[in-house]
Amino acid sequence: MAGRFAPRVPRGAAVPRQGGGPGLVRELVPDGPVDLPLVLGVLRRGAGDPSFRMTPDGAVWRAARTPLGPGTVRVSARAPLGTVRGEAWGPGARWLLERLPGLVGMEDDPSAFVPHHRLLALTARRLPGLRLTRTGLVLESLIPSVLEQKVTADEAFRGWRRLLQAFGEPAPGPAPQGMRVMPHPRAWALVPSWEWHRAGVDDKRAATVLRAVRVFERMEEAAAMPAEAARARLELVPGIGPWTSAEVVQRSHGAADAVTTGDLHLPGIVGHALAGDRDADDAAMLRLLEPYAEAGQRHRAARLVLLSGRTPARRAPRMRRGDISVW
Repeated sequence: MAGRFAPRVPRGAAVPRQGGGPGLVRELVPDGPVDLPLVLGVLRRGAGDPSFRMTPDGAVWRAARTPLGPGTVRVSARAPLGTVRGEAWGPGARWLLERLPGLVGMEDDPSAFVPHHRLLALTARRLPGLRLTRTGLVLESLIPSVLEQKVTADEAFRGWRRLLQAFGEPAPGPAPQGMRVMPHPRAWALVPSWEWHRAGVDDKRAATVLRAVRVFERMEEAAAMPAEAARARLELVPGIGPWTSAEVVQRSHGAADAVTTGDLHLPGIVGHALAGDRDADDAAMLRLLEPYAEAGQRHRAARLVLLSGRTPARRAPRMRRGDISVW
């Protein structure tokens, strides 16, 4: 596969952490650059996300609920072409290390992207370490994506942070202070209605989360399905539409073609960057991205647009924050 990593230890293998601690370690050697903040940054839901940390030493810490239980993984790299090291703790440690190649982009194929726009060619050349992460987990991306429906990012991030702080579990191992693992699906179902309200989550979004966690096993099964089939399964849940399903499989599957539609800003950003049309709608955006459809690279193209810095100037004030927690 074109992830371009050669593991130093067999896939799935893990060795005891040095020093006799409970952690497990796995190392990979990339044959191309990997920019960990760029690859893994899409998993962070705001600067205060309790499940994600970037530390001054360049490491990325991630707390996740795996099929084997909660786990914490610390990922670091020797730039730009050195060893990628994963160190993990908790019941989910082995599961996290088995999937470390996908997490850091091993299962992504950046060579499949052929730029048809000069801006994207320059951006791809400037960011050779960009790869698409694949977590293999659905709910951890689905729930915050539901929280982001029809509200500002700040509102959604605040709700996610408050819910994890109130109902999540402390991250296993020597994780940075305050890190939390997402609640078990059954724990989500027990969150009182007033706590959703205090987190700024309206009844519609809360109800969508509750419907999803009631069938959490079916949701997580989607991680092993092709991206389009996974999206179809997710969209069987009322309240989950194309915008949300795309946001999920971009992270759970590393889906390079799952371009987000129904977004308030993305069509105008893509339209402005590629055609000088800041008023582009979804249809116009998809026409501009059509050259990348055959290779299945429309999401990567849109991601490169966002990373290019070519965004239109704001014409109006930011969307007003609506905080229902103070009602």
